[in-house]
Amino acid sequence: MLLDHVLAVVSPDESPVTHVTDQPERLGRPASWPAWAAPELVTALRGTGVRQPWSHQVEAAEMAWAGHHVVIATGTASGKSLGYQLPVLSRLLRQPRSTALYLAPTKALGADQLRSVRALGIDDVRPASFDGDTPLAERDWARSHARWLFTNPDMLHCGILPTHARWSLFFRRLCFVVVDECHAYRGVFGSHVALLLRRLRRIAAKYGASPVFILASATVAEPAVAARRLSSVDCVAITEDGSPRGARTLALWEPPLQQESVGEQGAPVRRSAGAEAARILAGLVGARARTLAFVRSRRGAELTALAARRTLSESGCSGADRIAAYRAGFLPEERRALEQSLNSGDLLGVATTNALELGVDIAGLDAVVVAGYPGTLASFWQQAGRAGRAGSGSLVIFVASDDPLDTYLVHHPAAVLDRPVETTVLDPTNPYVLAPQLACAAAELPITPRCLETLGGDIAASVLDDLVSDNALKRRPTGWYWASATRPHGQVDIRGSGGDQVVVVEGDSGRMLGTVDAASACRTVHPGALYLHQGRSYVVDTLDLDDGLALVHNEDPEWTTQPRTVVDISVVGLIQERRFDTRVAVCLGEVDVTSQVVGYLRTSLSGRILDQVALDLPAQRLRTRAVWYTAGDELLTGSAPGGAGLAPARIPGALHGAEHAAIGLLPLFATCDRWDIGGVSTALHADTGEATVFVHDGHPGGAGFADRGFAALVPWLVATREAISSCECSAGCPSCVQSPKCGNGNEPLDKHGAVAVVDSVLGVIDSGRQSHEIHHGRLGGQDKRSEETSR
Repeated sequence: MLLDHVLAVVSPDESPVTHVTDQPERLGRPASWPAWAAPELVTALRGTGVRQPWSHQVEAAEMAWAGHHVVIATGTASGKSLGYQLPVLSRLLRQPRSTALYLAPTKALGADQLRSVRALGIDDVRPASFDGDTPLAERDWARSHARWLFTNPDMLHCGILPTHARWSLFFRRLCFVVVDECHAYRGVFGSHVALLLRRLRRIAAKYGASPVFILASATVAEPAVAARRLSSVDCVAITEDGSPRGARTLALWEPPLQQESVGEQGAPVRRSAGAEAARILAGLVGARARTLAFVRSRRGAELTALAARRTLSESGCSGADRIAAYRAGFLPEERRALEQSLNSGDLLGVATTNALELGVDIAGLDAVVVAGYPGTLASFWQQAGRAGRAGSGSLVIFVASDDPLDTYLVHHPAAVLDRPVETTVLDPTNPYVLAPQLACAAAELPITPRCLETLGGDIAASVLDDLVSDNALKRRPTGWYWASATRPHGQVDIRGSGGDQVVVVEGDSGRMLGTVDAASACRTVHPGALYLHQGRSYVVDTLDLDDGLALVHNEDPEWTTQPRTVVDISVVGLIQERRFDTRVAVCLGEVDVTSQVVGYLRTSLSGRILDQVALDLPAQRLRTRAVWYTAGDELLTGSAPGGAGLAPARIPGALHGAEHAAIGLLPLFATCDRWDIGGVSTALHADTGEATVFVHDGHPGGAGFADRGFAALVPWLVATREAISSCECSAGCPSCVQSPKCGNGNEPLDKHGAVAVVDSVLGVIDSGRQSHEIHHGRLGGQDKRSEETSR
């Protein structure tokens, strides 16, 4: 049993496994090939080892062939790709002039799906890639000759729709659009892609085409609803999985506290999830088990691979040269080489970011290690599903990071194993998304009143008026027209990653190492930051945000760096408010957030804080949405039943701890992770006049995360309290109330005071004495304020 091999490397006095569950094998339900399937396609598929399709593949293919939009929502490794390959390839073979479009959220997934189609050897289909890695000459060929185009939303946005006249033959013959791994389109990115698909349908309609949409995802809640929200077309959901699945063991693992190390403010420190994953990865590779270790960050993936190689080398075991790191940010040729080594079996162990989470067909994996909760259950099950893809038994180990949410999950297995995946959060009517998307749409084709409903209805009309006022558009009797000779597409960042890229260059050689997005540059490549690339470490010398350049030098220090950020927040206006007598108010609204990286910590590999270095970097400003609650002085200081009973001097630390834990637990209820959101707490906020805890979205205009927190406030706060109180530390640590990005050095913090605050707020809310609820409607739009009094 693979878990026994892993536990063999654990000290006898450690008990890291908190829960083990065995999931039984599932038998497959084969079906007959559809009568309409092209004979040469069936022959080619049988040649690849597919003797018969599974029942869900045929069900999806039949629906799509009949002209129905479809979302295939079956398990990871269930063969969803055959469900869309059957109708698409059969149509392309039976109608030699027809075309199809495939969209993937990552280039790696798109390249893998293109390889699988090419491997069928059906030359008449002429599949081709059209992404950022495609050479210019091949792009010209694809535009002129490809019949099945494999691309991604970024290239569709910047390289295809703006020049749709050059693609007129392709669009005129377009019969299918495949949207793979559709659960990946969430938040700001998902909102952009939803509008991008609406733009695609407009362009197709101009050329007389009405393609069938086929969406696919292994992990999406309410698939028909989610598919409709994303694509704007009604989809038939295929959810009964007919594929076989091998038995799977899933273990929850909490790294032990380190007796020899203390962290910030003397708090106890657990062994990091990355270090623990490296130890597990080394043990599995030593047992010749093909293993993926998913790590939260690029830096973490590199460090985990390095540590696993070192562990094997020092123990005298072979296999150290068969471990590597894989992440986004590698140059295209580096990514392709690693993918080929992984597929061929030359590599046994790979530490990766979520770049390998989606759909890349890597067969025969024996184990997956998930180091730190990936932010959503959807992502967790995608990563876990990479194990046992060949139908054999497999092992999945979830290693908790030093984080409140991870602490909660390893001690509440049902929250991982029994809870449905989250509802996909996206908002195509977010004005910060809608405005640039409408500008792009108008630059492609004039926006007419007839198509306005699909693009956002009344809200879109209001945004169009603003664009006219800004002279970006011109209003004509027939619609809205783009007012400039320059297309806006290049200025619109659909991934919400902050626009332009900062190039990381080795100063001595001038060699380009990689890129980071401008929005995160202050956090990841600030002066003094440790930057890792292909197993080598570099220290940043300078960061020039104006020129988009970070210069680094090669160095191999025995420490890592962690940025510290200070945040200020002001309320712009309320959207919704619930007030519970005079003691507690819960609000959703629009806020202005000012954040600044003010320094960084240097931390030893054991977790010990070495020093803190100040930085002078520019502040970044953001208008977004936030959820917050206020608590009156009587509630916080009162000793009567229900009061927190805190002395005034303890209130700032108690609120601070409650804020940190709440940020850590929100990903349990919204499709986000801790780095998508932020927070502020204060004993007296200027705009509320009371003690206030804010949690805000990290994207302009909001990505729906604060809205989900407002809607799920009570279970969110209950989980927050559980995470703090169940932590074994005495006064607070990173597993409960400390935050890795706190600009105040995690001071002051009061663990027990945080529990008292959350308890008292929940007590008032649970008492049911809600005095009134006010709905203010969308800010900037028509006033929809109404007041309801509770009975």
